[in-house]
Amino acid sequence: MKQEKLDKNLVNDNVNEVIENKEEQPEKITQKDINKSFLRWWIDVEVASSYERMQGIPFCYSMIPILKKLYKKKEDLSYALKNHLNFFNTQGTWGCPIHGMTIAMEEELHDSDREMRENAITGIKTGLMGPLAGIGDTIDWGTLKTIIAGIAVTFGATGSILGAIIPFAFTIITFFIAKYLWNMGYKLGKESVKSILQSGWINELISGTAILGLFMMGALASSYVKLSIPITFTVGGTQMAVQSILDSIAPGLLPLGVVFGIYYILKNKTQKYGLISIAIVVLSIIGALIGLF
Repeated sequence: MKQEKLDKNLVNDNVNEVIENKEEQPEKITQKDINKSFLRWWIDVEVASSYERMQGIPFCYSMIPILKKLYKKKEDLSYALKNHLNFFNTQGTWGCPIHGMTIAMEEELHDSDREMRENAITGIKTGLMGPLAGIGDTIDWGTLKTIIAGIAVTFGATGSILGAIIPFAFTIITFFIAKYLWNMGYKLGKESVKSILQSGWINELISGTAILGLFMMGALASSYVKLSIPITFTVGGTQMAVQSILDSIAPGLLPLGVVFGIYYILKNKTQKYGLISIAIVVLSIIGALIGLF
C-alpha cells in the first residue's frame, strides 16, 4: 500500500514536470505571427521614433508576437525585448528584410548563448540598416513618390478629384513592397540578403532610379514652376522684353534658376522646409506688387 502511494506520487511529480516543461517549450512561428509582426511595424514605425533610439521602440514592438512564442520564461523574454530596444534606424519599406531575418535568427538561436545571440542579431541589424535605407530613400522618396506626385498634380491642376486620391497609391504600393520584403527576409535568411547587397545589379538599380527621379523633378519644375519678368525696355526705337531675351537663350531659364536656388539653400544653408515655403510666398507677393513678376 505504501509502495503504491510512493509510485503514485512519483507519477504525479513526473506528470507535473512534463507539463511545466511543455509550457516552457517555444511555440512554432506561423505566417500569422509574421503578418502580425509586420502590421505592428507598418503602423507604428514613426509613431514612437525618438532621437535617442530612432526606430528602436517600433522595432521592439513589432517583435513582441514573435518573442512571446519563443521565450516562455519572463527573464528570457525581458532580455530579448531589451536587446531590440537598442538604436535602430532604416527606411520603413526597404529595410523590412532586416526584420524578417531577425525573426528567422531569433527562431534559430533562441536556445543558444544569450550574448552570442545578441551579438549576431545586433550585428546584422547594424550592418544592413544603412545600405537598405539608402536603397529605400532613392527608390521610394526619390523616384516613386515623385512620379505619383507628378501624376496627382496633373489631375489636380484640372480640378479633378483624382488629384487628391492618387497620392494614396504611394501608401498602397509601398505597403505591398514592404510586406514582400519582410517575408523574403524571413525565408531567405541573412546570407541571401547580404549577397543581394554585394551584387553589382543593386548599384545599377540605385543609379537608374536616381536618374529617373531627377528626370521627373526636371519635368515637374518645367511644367509647374511658372515665373516670368514682364519688364520691357526700348533700344534704338525698338521695344525689347526681358522675358523674350531670356527665352531666346534658354526657355524656362528662370524656373530652372529658382529650382537650383532652392536646392542650394536646402543643401548648404538650411533644411527648414516651412520657412523656405513662406519665404517663397512672401517674395512672390512682393515681386507681383512691384511689377517684377
